[in-house]
Amino acid sequence: MKKGSRNRKEIRRLVTSMIVGLATLNAMAQTMPGGPRLVVGIVVDQLRTDYIEALKQHFGNDGFRRLMEQGAYMKDVDFKVDGLDAVAATAMLQTGAYPMKTGVPAAMVYDQELARMFPALAKGANSGSLTNDSYTPEALRLSTLSDELLMASDGTATAYALSTDPQQAVIMAGHAGTGAAWINNTTGNWASTSWYRPMPAAVNTRNLRSPLSARLDTMQWKPAVSASLLPGMSKQKALSPFRHSFSRKEKDAYIRFASSPLGNREVTDVAIEYLKGMQPSIGGMPDMLNLAYTLAPYKYAKEGEPKAELADAYIRLDRELARLFEAMDKVAGKGNSVIWLSSTGYYNDPSGDNPKYNIPTGEFSTRKAASLLNSYLAAQYGNGAYVKAFRHGKLWLDLAGVSLNGRRKEDVVNDARGFLSRMSGVAEVLTIDDILSGNTPKAERLKAGTDPKHAADLQVMFAPGWTVTEDMDYPAVSWPVREAAVMTPAFIFAPEVEAQIISTPVDATALAPTVAGILRIRSPNGSETKPLLLK
Repeated sequence: MKKGSRNRKEIRRLVTSMIVGLATLNAMAQTMPGGPRLVVGIVVDQLRTDYIEALKQHFGNDGFRRLMEQGAYMKDVDFKVDGLDAVAATAMLQTGAYPMKTGVPAAMVYDQELARMFPALAKGANSGSLTNDSYTPEALRLSTLSDELLMASDGTATAYALSTDPQQAVIMAGHAGTGAAWINNTTGNWASTSWYRPMPAAVNTRNLRSPLSARLDTMQWKPAVSASLLPGMSKQKALSPFRHSFSRKEKDAYIRFASSPLGNREVTDVAIEYLKGMQPSIGGMPDMLNLAYTLAPYKYAKEGEPKAELADAYIRLDRELARLFEAMDKVAGKGNSVIWLSSTGYYNDPSGDNPKYNIPTGEFSTRKAASLLNSYLAAQYGNGAYVKAFRHGKLWLDLAGVSLNGRRKEDVVNDARGFLSRMSGVAEVLTIDDILSGNTPKAERLKAGTDPKHAADLQVMFAPGWTVTEDMDYPAVSWPVREAAVMTPAFIFAPEVEAQIISTPVDATALAPTVAGILRIRSPNGSETKPLLLK
């Protein structure tokens, strides 16, 4: 063999060896030990265990099934709080603490000095005008998972948060987050606050070139699967499938959109844009992306219980999760991500009972109740405006400007409780002292959700079957009372966590420290519970 031919073969062998070596190194980099490269936290408002079990046959393999079959599947996560909403629950999940400590007991809190409700994280709410910059994490009293991750990385990692709701986005980004973005309810554009870094160029480009305002009128929400194939659907639902359109002319157009599966799709679209711009490091702290979706019953359904819409929303969210997980694998490499997903721990059924079934019912008007209570207290203690506000079962009294005829404030509060307790439609009334003492299981759950700074004087529990109409302000809002509890799930998917099903109740405050343990960072500074011992 000639020397030149032998040299060429040796060169080819050397090049081949180099290529194989580089491919091996790349494969090692994609799955090398040293911790995950990406962590994604997902909050799904009002996600129910029974629904994902019942609809599992309609899911693909890469969304909910991936979490249910390959991760730690907790079937019964207990938030141990009554009266939760999505914002308060998100704060619980990110801090590992109850609303009494987080500073965010509800999406809307009452300011007694201003005598009005305002968003819990709205800075400068006394101006009466909310802008994007009104929302900051300053009212959130505790550190979050995002905060702890960024502190552990000495600022080298990034942490972003996306939601259709500004307060959820801010909570998930935390105090130290890189960025938070949400859909502005007035313009439909993705928005943020100057508290964080500017939004990525791709999102600004989306606002300019493909704004939601230009797409909204063309959108429709129709069933992804025939109702006849879904469990528990009536023949009427199968024969008359729903169809929802969205119009910019409607005052609450973007709120309606955000409440639908199309809002979830928008969150996924933008999340994928964020992922494309992320370059998680190997061997250091992972980058973080937090998202909020909704599976709350669609309250804008025109007729009856929105059961078909709700089932369809689950099926569509399963597809969104599959899209999201695929994008994650492309960025971080398959097997190099941590995913944790949790429900918000409650379910608000928007549909009342049809009168033809003769279920005991009635209507409780907060305006009438407040008027009667005020008249009663005026007869006892002299003329005055005693009732300041009555919202979501919470009643605030104004006793500063009236004469109590030598009686203590506690006596007036107790008189008010006794009067309200005798009203039709009222099941029980507790004072703030009753709640803070936590002497009963009911009081203990209320205490966990009560922030003393924003606490009402009285908490009214209404009788199941009744409809409560809050009509002290315009427009009036009505909601049916139903106390049936539901099981809500959570999932943790990580390289070191084996597939397992946990059927015993799990405290919701254990999720944050458990995720922190997997990431090998400190738990948030107000964490209530020890981490779960996962296999």
